Amino acid sequence: MILFYLICCEIYSVLLIIFSTVNLNLPKIVYIALGSNVGERFEILQNALDEIFLEVGDVQQVSRVYETPAWGFSGNAFLNACVKVSTRFTAEEVLQKLLKIEANAGRKRSDSKNYQNRSLDLDIIFYEDKVIKTESLVVPHPQMQYRKFVLMPLVDIAAREIHPLLEQSVSSLLSTVEDKAEIKLIAKTLSLPKHSFSSHQFNYIAVEGNIGAGKTSFTSMVSQDFNAKLILERFKDNPFLPKFYENKERYAFPLEMSFLADRYQQLSDDLAQYDLFKDFVISDYDVFKSLIFAQITLPEEEFFLYHKLFHLMYKELVKPDLYIYLYQDTGRLLENIKSRGRDYEQNIQPEYLMEINKSYLNFIKTQTSMKVQIIDISGKDFVNNRRDYLEILKEIKAQKAPQPPKGE
Repeated sequence: MILFYLICCEIYSVLLIIFSTVNLNLPKIVYIALGSNVGERFEILQNALDEIFLEVGDVQQVSRVYETPAWGFSGNAFLNACVKVSTRFTAEEVLQKLLKIEANAGRKRSDSKNYQNRSLDLDIIFYEDKVIKTESLVVPHPQMQYRKFVLMPLVDIAAREIHPLLEQSVSSLLSTVEDKAEIKLIAKTLSLPKHSFSSHQFNYIAVEGNIGAGKTSFTSMVSQDFNAKLILERFKDNPFLPKFYENKERYAFPLEMSFLADRYQQLSDDLAQYDLFKDFVISDYDVFKSLIFAQITLPEEEFFLYHKLFHLMYKELVKPDLYIYLYQDTGRLLENIKSRGRDYEQNIQPEYLMEINKSYLNFIKTQTSMKVQIIDISGKDFVNNRRDYLEILKEIKAQKAPQPPKGE
């Protein structure tokens, strides 16, 4: 019975990939203003920029830094800048992260409506072209069009961005602003935080993992962040599937062969079509998973034949430079499965997940011709915690890409 359950769950997991990828959490662009007029102002802005990278998203552009007089009160001069950030978090989530960064920099907010000195001030100026108005957040920033110290650095990186309410570009708003404050450009420039992961490190990465490990989410995020061609396992109507339900012993072999054929065809097509506009390829599966599940479902004699046929097909495929297995502990897998709410998965037992993990690890131990990396993601939430995501990328970076033989 467990063999039947294994293959059914594999099929259902593949089927749902198509539907889950329709609603991928695509990155959004947010523009953030930074200011400081207390302490080591420039260092505070640089630290804030680094924290934004770690907590909010990729910092794509940073403006020059301007010194400006205090606006609306008598106080020390500010250093101001603006940054363009690609983030997967909602505007409200970004706000909460910015407030945390402010607090860590020593910012103490008060209930007073009067302006005052502050070690760090972080404001969301634009979030895509959205208009947001809640008790805690108003976007676009309601005062931006009146503030030269916001518009000048914003023009550096977003001159053509259109204010969704005023229907004017940022450069147009700056040209008509009535604020006459004297703004001085300083010589020092903020450093743009960068990933340790290099998009040119590998040509082809295959990512595998147990049910609920998040391999599709991870590969999708990497493809978006590093301009990679994304290959997601597809599912086609399988004529052997209903027959397998009726007679597992008779139809297990043709069912596994049909899955192998489809995976082979997809990888052959996708890997043969070189994309000039992408830097590398990443997939959320490797065809070797066919061997893993076939070994579970097929009797010894049939698996022996399957093994021969597999290697005849496999030798024609482009091999990944790196095979990554995302290891997640069973308890967390069950939590992930429960939280994503797929009805057919809710009865998955811990023993089943442990069996899959054992099969993958046994397979990995036998690999000598493929560069394999096991990344323990137990206790990590790389979808909702950007630091976890960056830590995984750092581990991949530590792997050296295979070198071609001498003379090539």
